[in-house]
Amino acid sequence: MLHPRARTMLLLALPALIIGVASSLVLLLIMKVAAVLQLILWNGLPYRLGLTPDSPFWVIMMLTLTGLAVGLVIRYSAGHGGPDPATEPLIGAPVQISALPGLLVALVLGLAGGVSLGPEHPVMVLNIALAVALGGKLFPRVAPLDWTILASAGTIGALFGTPVAAALIFSQTLNSSTDLPLWDRLFAPLMAAAAGALTTGLFFHPHFALPVAHYPQMHLVDIISGAVVCAIAIALGMVAVWCLPRLHQLMHRLKSPVLMLGIGGFILGVLGVIGGNITLFKGLDEMQQMAFSQTFSVTDYLLFAVIKLVALVVAAACGFRGGRIFPAVFVGVALGLMLHEHVDAVPAAITISCAILGMVLVVTRDAWLSLFMAAAVVPDTSLLPLLCIVMLPAWLLLAGKPVMIAPRKK
Repeated sequence: MLHPRARTMLLLALPALIIGVASSLVLLLIMKVAAVLQLILWNGLPYRLGLTPDSPFWVIMMLTLTGLAVGLVIRYSAGHGGPDPATEPLIGAPVQISALPGLLVALVLGLAGGVSLGPEHPVMVLNIALAVALGGKLFPRVAPLDWTILASAGTIGALFGTPVAAALIFSQTLNSSTDLPLWDRLFAPLMAAAAGALTTGLFFHPHFALPVAHYPQMHLVDIISGAVVCAIAIALGMVAVWCLPRLHQLMHRLKSPVLMLGIGGFILGVLGVIGGNITLFKGLDEMQQMAFSQTFSVTDYLLFAVIKLVALVVAAACGFRGGRIFPAVFVGVALGLMLHEHVDAVPAAITISCAILGMVLVVTRDAWLSLFMAAAVVPDTSLLPLLCIVMLPAWLLLAGKPVMIAPRKK
């Protein structure tokens, strides 16, 4: 009853479901361990020692010790703690299984210690390596690239709690000149992404949406305002793009990862003292705190955006294991809140969504992912036409510009 094409798709359905569920469980386990360790380090220990979590001494000490600990892991673990995220795209080639324990420990330490990076890149590396290694043994006829696609789709679905982001990303990356329809190629990745998203939803609900006033109707002036906000975010982001490879090269002259990450951790601690604890960690929970608070001024929001962006560049350049998407969203939210507070005639829905759009576009250079993140944080369907229009001049501005990746060491 089924066409051979349908039977081919069904053959990958079960492996896709298994990989999607497994990808989500790996993410959830890592986040749970990191959350427990963070609770101990930032809520338990300081009070036992008569300090507060936001005291300058504790912030600088914790970040410096975190850097030293991550440096020791990278120095002495097999595979040196996996690939350096600053030199890699989000989805890369599978690494050796021997590198995974060091990568896992380095990631958990960074997340719990307050480093301004998210979990997305290391978790992607872990899931791809496990899927290729285990899947290749169980189903040797399936190519490693297929396992890579399924694992990355499952991880994206798990990270964002929905298969929509995976559908958008892979509709672009799986496009080819073959006669096979796009949705035939998307079937198994979407199955993995859906399984990952549903599994995440059973235990945890990723909460990106902010309490932003509804945007009623698009007007021409709003398109102009959105394009200006997006251009401001792009300009700020391109400063970080320029700085990352140069700082990466400078820090790696130290050779020793312990020294390099120890210094990086100290710098992050100083930045945390300047910007406050709200500028620490991956930024997802912190952007909720920032949006719900009514006490911050234009200067505060600008400070949060700049400090978080500098911390992102420093953390990536020094070799901390983590991703750049979640911190970039925090920067976009802070910048959007600042611009709305400065010019309150422009709705917050426009300033926040367009600032996220521009910042994530600079960091990822992925238009679909940027649109998704903007729509996820400000989930208002009235904004979608405006975001799609604003994306056009933003893409023109970034066409041919450098991406936020440092060159690999020779």
